[in-house]
Amino acid sequence: MRAALDEAAARRAAVPEDGTLLRRWWIPGVGPAVSARGTRARAPHGLPSPIRDRQHPSLLAQGYAWLPDRMRRAAGPFVRARLLGRHAVALRGPEAVRFLYDERHVRRHGALPEPVKSTLFGHGSVHALDGQAHRVRKAMFLSLLTDPDRVAALTDRTVEAWDEAVARWAERPSVVLFDEASRVIAQGVCRWAGVPLDDAEVGPVARDLVAMVDGFATLGPRHWRARAARGRREAWLTRLVEGVRDGSASVPADSVVAVVALHRDVDGEVPAPRTAAVELLNVLRPTTAVCWFVAFAAHALHRWPENRARLREDADGAYAEAFVHEVRRFYPFAPFIGGRTVADLTWRGEPIPPGALVLLDLYGQNHDAELWKEPYAFDPRRFLGRTVGRDELVPQGGGDPALNHRCPGEDITVSLLKALSARPAGLEYEVPEQDLSIPLRRIPARPRSGVVLTGVRPPSAG
Repeated sequence: MRAALDEAAARRAAVPEDGTLLRRWWIPGVGPAVSARGTRARAPHGLPSPIRDRQHPSLLAQGYAWLPDRMRRAAGPFVRARLLGRHAVALRGPEAVRFLYDERHVRRHGALPEPVKSTLFGHGSVHALDGQAHRVRKAMFLSLLTDPDRVAALTDRTVEAWDEAVARWAERPSVVLFDEASRVIAQGVCRWAGVPLDDAEVGPVARDLVAMVDGFATLGPRHWRARAARGRREAWLTRLVEGVRDGSASVPADSVVAVVALHRDVDGEVPAPRTAAVELLNVLRPTTAVCWFVAFAAHALHRWPENRARLREDADGAYAEAFVHEVRRFYPFAPFIGGRTVADLTWRGEPIPPGALVLLDLYGQNHDAELWKEPYAFDPRRFLGRTVGRDELVPQGGGDPALNHRCPGEDITVSLLKALSARPAGLEYEVPEQDLSIPLRRIPARPRSGVVLTGVRPPSAG
């Protein structure tokens, strides 16, 4: 009986009222799984959740469906919950974005749980700062990640690494695109950033950067792999930072490594070498995480192959950009973000006590029928001829990246994904029978098979 109830809740959370969706199956007691083939997804094994509410299924039981399910039950953009034993409220919509990113209301300091800091962001990172300290540290990232010339250079470096890799893929019977994309992007971003990296080191570094993202929101082996990966890479980059500061490591003066190593905080002091290493990882890690979107883009090209021709014929890049935005909107990445209230607040007449967690339902907002027509239909045309609302499309958060905690690497994500979506569209390959389901219980979600390709042939060989 309980499994049936959970299945019904998952259906309500994940399915639009008119039933339009790509092929989707529901796992009793777990949640929905998106698939591109007609076999039923198997329920993943999990551990008991420490994130509980006496009256509702837990976050780990529902994954991305947790907040959308609660929102649907509440019939409005406001719900109350408990997360990690603390009072929390969850909001959605452009107005909610502006409310959450107003530092008079909500701040990040003290809001990030220790498991997230020890895997995803690192201790002492910009993500946990507020006020002027945050703005000064954030300005460093903005100078590196939003400058058009730097973004173009990173994209060029990554495309070079991709083309080198494709030549090798043609000699292999099959490749797992998720894994290959992670190595390509890790190699490209390290070359661009000025991080010394031998060819033999690319695979281990890419695996560690992926592990930090893959294990931040779970228990068990994935989480401990993420902690171990962070420890290794912080130690590795701490040595590099120390070398830049004492002159024993030679890097270009305008390189990302040099800028981060020599950056001075609001107090005029350089951060500790370990903190600088954390921030250097906060350039390398999220850039490498674009491999999630590359796999999702390939999933979309397989599920809706008409997009391949549109991308191949896209002379001005307008369709590629629309395709990228739709991939980022449609597919699951971050489920929500949050912060702590700094005073007694009200939201649409509802009181929010000081110290409460305020969560912004990113996945729910990107699938909100009030913002998106047929939100569970994959349709890049919705982004053609329109400006993307800053506080509407929020796969990587909302707000102004220059003032708030919105990811400063969004320009890089879009640029890389435009280039790396057009590349698979131009390749010849086959997609063999495999499990392409994307279980929404798993955070962060990804295609189970990683998207296996066979018979890869560069365009010139076709």
